[in-house]
Amino acid sequence: MRIKITAHALALLLLSLVSTDLFAQNVLERVSNTGRSDGLGYVIRYHMTAPVDSFEIIQPANDLIQMVLYDQDLDTTGIRLPERSEKLKEVRLYDLEYGYGVDIYLEENAYYKAKAYNDKNGSDILVALTRSTEEEIDRYSQQFIARNWYEEIIGEDPLDISTNVIASNGSSYSNVKNKLRFDKIVIDPGHGGSDPGSIGYKGVKEKNITLAVGLKLGAYIEEHLPDVEVVYTRKDDSYLGLAELGHFANLSEADLYVSIHTNSFHNRHVSGAEVYFLGLHKSDAAFEVMKRENSVFKEEVNTDLSEEDLLIYELAHSGFIATSEKIAYMIEDQFKNRAQRKSRGVKQAGFQVLFEASMPAVLVELGFITNPAEQRFLTSDYGQSIMASALFRAIRDYKVEYESKQAYNASSN
Repeated sequence: MRIKITAHALALLLLSLVSTDLFAQNVLERVSNTGRSDGLGYVIRYHMTAPVDSFEIIQPANDLIQMVLYDQDLDTTGIRLPERSEKLKEVRLYDLEYGYGVDIYLEENAYYKAKAYNDKNGSDILVALTRSTEEEIDRYSQQFIARNWYEEIIGEDPLDISTNVIASNGSSYSNVKNKLRFDKIVIDPGHGGSDPGSIGYKGVKEKNITLAVGLKLGAYIEEHLPDVEVVYTRKDDSYLGLAELGHFANLSEADLYVSIHTNSFHNRHVSGAEVYFLGLHKSDAAFEVMKRENSVFKEEVNTDLSEEDLLIYELAHSGFIATSEKIAYMIEDQFKNRAQRKSRGVKQAGFQVLFEASMPAVLVELGFITNPAEQRFLTSDYGQSIMASALFRAIRDYKVEYESKQAYNASSN
């Protein structure tokens, strides 16, 4: 029996086949993880219905592998991700304009070198994890800087410090702005001179990072907030004792004192930024940070501030404490949500340097320089600019809010 197909029907059939072939969407169905047959590691497989346009892989830390899958039409609806295994902790995907960013988190004590390639028998992507040593992975990961997918998703440049316009409320504002404005800040890059501060990964010294970030912060303020005077406790590799710091800060009659530091810990996997204002420590971790920072001045004063000392200070300077807490949370918000740094929160502790400053004051721990990845970030010009710009935006936003509130109060009277 012969089937007769008209020319019109044949054309529709061919068009259907061509359309299906040309416009079928590539689907990433699942990501799996299995041990290698040679026993030397693991294989992570991206199960694809078609090859992606291209991909790249970096390994900025022993426990973090990052990939970019370049394919604007990649569909991940219904994707199945691997469960946590002996070495694989988690896989996260980030939807970008040009494809997907992928974070592969390994267990912190896992040391595997990652390499990606196409499956020669299909369209899948394979990531081979080859067992290595801690020393080798540390050397290998030094060449990479971790990608921050949130920068691309949110669309905000963490380095953008464009200045907001402070709204004027007429003549009432003009009459009070010179008396009630936020116009002087003390920047204290922690440590210096004979005091290196914490010693981090590969012998990095805290004093060098704090000075670099402090100078960048000051430069941002001087350029974008020209009505604010910047006072530095040091602009070079010098050391100022506690008595000099306190006298210096109070003599300046500033509106804010910002002390900049970096953290350290015996476990090199600990990371994250912290912001402190003066008060009783609420955790053992805060107490340890306080002890370390206060120990610098142990030969000058008794650095064990008592509960009574802090209570007397708070009664005498309750307004300073409240302002310090507000600014601390604004800084923490910038670190976490704009600079996309891991946050360990806002905390209170009895820091001697804050106790000596009779003004709103915060102490910032930028991160742990004992963590290899965080050390690389904080010693890079980019990382230092990110942290300085985050501090600047918080200070600027507080200034705008403070002066606008003063203007409103003046206009209401």
